[in-house]
Amino acid sequence: MCGIVGAVSTRDIVPILVQGLQRLEYRGYDSCGVAVYDGGLKRARSTARVAELMAQVNEEKIHGTTGIAHTRWATHGAPAVHNAHPHFSHGPGANAAQGPGRVALVHNGIIENYEELRAGLKAKGYAFASQTDTEVICHLVDSLYDGDLFEAVKSAVGQLQGAYAIAVFCKDEPHRVVGARAGSPLVLGVGRDGEHFLASDAMALAGVTDRIAYLEEGDVADLQLGKFWIVDRQHKPVQREVKTVQVHSGAAELGPYRHYMQKEIFEQPRAIGDTLQGVQGIMPELFGDGAFRVFQEVEQVLVLACGTSYYSGCTAKYWLEGIAQIPTQVEIASEYRYRDSVPHPKTLVVTISQSGETADTLAALRHAKSLGMAHTLTVCNVATSAMVRECRFAYLTRAGVEIGVASTKAFTTQLAGLFLLTLALAQAKGRLSDEEEAQHLKAMRHLPMALAAVLALEPQVISWAEDFAGKENALFLGRGLHYPIALEGALKLKEISYIHAEAYPAGELKHGPLALVTGEMPVVTVAPNDALLEKLKSNMQEVRARGGVLYVLADADSHIESSEGIHVIRMPEHYGPLSPLLHVVPLQLLAYHTACARGTDVDKPRNLAKSVTVE
Repeated sequence: MCGIVGAVSTRDIVPILVQGLQRLEYRGYDSCGVAVYDGGLKRARSTARVAELMAQVNEEKIHGTTGIAHTRWATHGAPAVHNAHPHFSHGPGANAAQGPGRVALVHNGIIENYEELRAGLKAKGYAFASQTDTEVICHLVDSLYDGDLFEAVKSAVGQLQGAYAIAVFCKDEPHRVVGARAGSPLVLGVGRDGEHFLASDAMALAGVTDRIAYLEEGDVADLQLGKFWIVDRQHKPVQREVKTVQVHSGAAELGPYRHYMQKEIFEQPRAIGDTLQGVQGIMPELFGDGAFRVFQEVEQVLVLACGTSYYSGCTAKYWLEGIAQIPTQVEIASEYRYRDSVPHPKTLVVTISQSGETADTLAALRHAKSLGMAHTLTVCNVATSAMVRECRFAYLTRAGVEIGVASTKAFTTQLAGLFLLTLALAQAKGRLSDEEEAQHLKAMRHLPMALAAVLALEPQVISWAEDFAGKENALFLGRGLHYPIALEGALKLKEISYIHAEAYPAGELKHGPLALVTGEMPVVTVAPNDALLEKLKSNMQEVRARGGVLYVLADADSHIESSEGIHVIRMPEHYGPLSPLLHVVPLQLLAYHTACARGTDVDKPRNLAKSVTVE
């Protein structure tokens, strides 16, 4: 979602700020802006892309050695220039038309008590130019400023309720930027020649510095030329380790692909291979030291996740209960912490996140720990993320940077990691024989080749997409292990083509969804040759009897033939428990090519963000 970049230097930092925003574009945004000190506060803001912001900056000759920049995903107030960050303070009796005040600020997160603060600031004479909660923080800092920006920010954040990461500077102290965080990520970068940086993601600083310190909850950081210091939420000085972090630019080359999503779909064989690299045998220590003892002790699993990651958890439930024989509960993270639940101290709490910064999942993790569930593990794609730092155990999916908002390779690598977790738990519990381990390892090693064979089906999927492009509704069906895959397929189609799509367990057709079925409602059916196939065939006949048109992903030996109203794509082989990793790929391709046919913005679908760092 929203992105922050800030800098204090002796050189012009505008190119660094804008380049940082470009590296954060993949997170999703609807406006952007930059503010610097150049004898006073200067600013450029846009509701277009960062490239247009750069053109505006060049045209207006904006430059400076101290500044902040931001990409905004709208929460409070519409995506409009007056709501875009950075915001300037307008002191008592002033207004926006009279020019900027003395404080400039950018903010990620949501301030829950902003209305109360806004009313108090209005009573003091502060003028508001936006509908945002962020402008409230800017004015609040200004109202508390008495010659020391660091002290003003410390006082201001003590009055905030909600989540925030902020970067702020003041024209009266032109070589100083102050940052603070609670509930939203913020990192500090140490550069050359005494320069320092702030960013919401270390990726924004790729090529500028690889020396990164991760601010912790409640930290306030003071950046000046040649020095910085940090205090914790009690305002006590603290040291945060500066680590050398290998960060990579999000501006990866597209190569022969039209969009990043297409590129990332075709990167899945490599991503799965990298994720499983070095796995010579099944052992709990793949997840961290001490995992064997903990895995022996746990009596149940609680999975916490959101969106696509939630569906990977739903898939893993079938594995964990069917193979490891461990009772498993999968919770939508944003719901879990707002209901009364029954904690069990011998629960393994598993969080799943591509970014490792998903606000709802982090909050759910902390809630679970507060209830006394200390055994925590994350399956995550970012080694330096908050999720990895806050969980006792971790398995890193090596998907690489995923730029397309609609997750693809992150999902399949999560499934690979969760399957390994299943086997490790089964082994620790004495429920995995040597023969079974060898069979599963052989199947996992074959996954990259199997995925490559599935990707070769793309021309057949394109023909389906041509049919779907003219539809406004679609239904996805699956049974057992493949019901979550149907859910993921429907989500992908919704996300990028804007076609309304829903998924159901096929056995639920008669309990409501069958009323929707007509010739204008394509029905996608995930039909592997498993124990539920004959039941699924009966469900398919129910669709055909109502004039519905079926699009079936069938295994080679499932004896489902193409005919009038039934379109079949045959998968290269049946893959047993790992079948979900193969069957989801044609659904990703279907969503992608349907979106291309409809002319939507595939990599940056409307209203969505890549990394959801607010509740």
